[in-house]
Amino acid sequence: MRFISPTTDFAFKKIFGSTESREILISFLNSFIYEGRKEIEDLEIVDPYSGGRVVYLKDSFLDVKAVLSNKKTVIIEMQLVNLGDFEKRV
Repeated sequence: MRFISPTTDFAFKKIFGSTESREILISFLNSFIYEGRKEIEDLEIVDPYSGGRVVYLKDSFLDVKAVLSNKKTVIIEMQLVNLGDFEKRV
């Protein structure tokens, strides 16, 4: 049996980008960013659509966009290659 790699956009969004996976995302972020400390207690996964703010920049969809319990918005993107234009897209 073959499985899709969790580093593909499709799989990453399915694993971490739905309301059903909220607890998994919280655990992943705390493990990855905060070395297991429970800094993130809650979050809300929101619409990942990011409309272009400048006419010549295209609209984009982020992998996962969430609002933390402290009201900060975070963007979680799976990047296998650094293309250098990530900051322009958000």
